[in-house]
Amino acid sequence: MSTLNTRTIKEMVNNNQKVAFRFYRDGQLWYATECGFEFPVPISEAGTATFLATDRAILFMRYIRKHMEFLNKSMDQQNSLEFNGEPHNS
Repeated sequence: MSTLNTRTIKEMVNNNQKVAFRFYRDGQLWYATECGFEFPVPISEAGTATFLATDRAILFMRYIRKHMEFLNKSMDQQNSLEFNGEPHNS
């Protein structure tokens, strides 16, 4: 799904950049930024909102940030396991 991206959130949402809907799976709408960063939007948080096929990226900044934090935390945990000499799957 998502690949690690070195761009900042600000770089992904500035200058009226867009996100595009990719697919739905397990209660989440998956969108991608113009640079290709994919992130989920939980249906449980949709309320009465309308989610378009393409929309302004800045409106999705919360979800982009949340997924970037999740990926960074996961990488830190993986690196910690490798550093401590515990086995990992490649």
